[in-house]
Amino acid sequence: MTFNPDADLSTNTTRRRGRNTAIAGGGVVGVLGIIALIAGPLLGIDLSGLLGGAAPGGGSEPGGGTAIEDCKTGQDANENVDCRMAGAQVALDAFWSDEVENYSPPQLIVVDGATNTACGTASNAVGPFFCPGDETVYIDPTFFQLMQEQFGASANELAQLYIVGHEWGHYIQHITGVMDQYPNNGTGPDSNGVRIELQADCYAGAWIGRISEEKDADGDPYLNRPTETQIEDALNAAFVVGDDNIQEQSSGTVNPESFTHGRSEQRTKWFAEGFQNGLGVCAEPLTVSGGEL
Repeated sequence: MTFNPDADLSTNTTRRRGRNTAIAGGGVVGVLGIIALIAGPLLGIDLSGLLGGAAPGGGSEPGGGTAIEDCKTGQDANENVDCRMAGAQVALDAFWSDEVENYSPPQLIVVDGATNTACGTASNAVGPFFCPGDETVYIDPTFFQLMQEQFGASANELAQLYIVGHEWGHYIQHITGVMDQYPNNGTGPDSNGVRIELQADCYAGAWIGRISEEKDADGDPYLNRPTETQIEDALNAAFVVGDDNIQEQSSGTVNPESFTHGRSEQRTKWFAEGFQNGLGVCAEPLTVSGGEL
């Protein structure tokens, strides 16, 4: 089990919002969408061509949602994916509050089908993303099933936590000024977009590397130290969402000049760097020379 069953997760503020409609299933739109909607709101890149015109529409900034109920303990998080997202929120906030002065957490919305956001539509068809416009992380947990069905990813518990941790990394970049320092300058293997995506992978790895150190008010760790099998699961998720793997799977060709997130090898590398060496190495993807990301 990933979470400590006795951990107190009752402080989570995760909410659920959306409508009960199936958005994606079959084809490659689900995983391609992770590029479209993460890259779109975050980097201003229009990837509607990849999706055959299915790019996310303009969004409005909604409010509300309902609290995630019955997600009080680590045992709940081990048994239920919505609770796992809520538990990740608690553990991520604990980690980043130690690392960022005056840290104020983002909102986490578990999407049920689809919902409007300040950055467009959130659904499993477009994958998890952080929206700077409303400082919220959106995730439809059925996206993990799409990863398994369409790309053969393991997408088990630690892979799911890696993905949430990656999106939290974008929020950290947002509040610490990284996004302002490295604004959108187009696509390509050395683009700012690729650099900040790889840094977010490193941030996720650094969090998971210290995952058993964050504790609740009673001194119980939120999560157990991951096993080698679980680490391989997270690395597998990082590999699956690499630009080259997605392009190869969808069209049979790879075009580095259209990269927005980095090659699979890079994504696994920077996750592993963060996991093994901590946050101190996570500035490197922003500054290393071309071809060495």
